Amino acid sequence: MSDVEQVEVVLANSDRLTLRVGDVFLKIDADQTRTDVEVEAMAMAPVPTPEILWRKPPVLAVAALPGRALGRLQEPSTASPAAWAAAGAAIRTLHDAPLPPWPGPSVDELASRLAGECNWLVTNEVLPAELVTRNRRLAEAALRPWTPVFTHGDLHIAHVFIDGDEITGIIDWSEASQGDMHFDLATLTLAHEEHLDDVLAGYGTDVDRDLIRAWRSWRCLVAVRWLVENGYGAPEEYPEVGVLRSHP
Repeated sequence: MSDVEQVEVVLANSDRLTLRVGDVFLKIDADQTRTDVEVEAMAMAPVPTPEILWRKPPVLAVAALPGRALGRLQEPSTASPAAWAAAGAAIRTLHDAPLPPWPGPSVDELASRLAGECNWLVTNEVLPAELVTRNRRLAEAALRPWTPVFTHGDLHIAHVFIDGDEITGIIDWSEASQGDMHFDLATLTLAHEEHLDDVLAGYGTDVDRDLIRAWRSWRCLVAVRWLVENGYGAPEEYPEVGVLRSHP
């Protein structure tokens, strides 16, 4: 019998499981609608994405990308300013592309989610009420009409791969939709705000930095309960909570 490659658990929670076997990632999702979105979004996106090797629901097999992640949420990035600028340029290319046919959440849906998560955080004393209230006010500034673009929807730093200063691909497209460009920029620079200038050097400067900050607050506030319920440790150790505390 031939040797079996080591199996690495990349992600495991009640909704999704991702395994790595050699140069192949096996993604198992309880909701095949998300996988449908991922497959279609990767086919439409005008930026490098992983090669789809096969799909047999509930499993999607994709090839590993060359290079390494732009960074990790919980640690400083060692990527060069040019690599961050290349990420910004790739995001701009995506945002300038034709819209995907499916809409993203409405402003009312996003506001309802924010309210529910903030109430849970305060009621369960997960975070100080003052911290939640202050960031909720910031987050609400993002909830206004916008011109939709093709957004990745989950563009955190570990989903962008580089080789030197070049982008080799972007992974995990299940949240792609029509959305606000500032949301992707906020997500990419979450806990790495010092690289925003580099990102915008590649993306262009027609952005509102206050909206980027507002979306950071929104994303962090709605993420904490999921992290708690999926066993990611004490909330005070989350990078997301560090971001919330950093906002005046």
